[in-house]
Amino acid sequence: MKYIDLEAKNEVELLEMLKAKKIELFTLNAKLKTMQLTNTSELRNAKKDIARIQTAISAVRSK
Repeated sequence: MKYIDLEAKNEVELLEMLKAKKIELFTLNAKLKTMQLTNTSELRNAKKDIARIQTAISAVRSK
């Protein structure tokens, strides 16, 4: 996901995406703890996506 994709979305859509990404991060962490996660780079990507979404939310709120 790129920041450019997030700029066109409104705050409600961004909050929904943020909730989904946090759930995804939770499940990835659970899989990591139970040794079921094979691609650990997914954790890093999910964290970066969450940060991008939060940045987009703060940009929308400051307008």
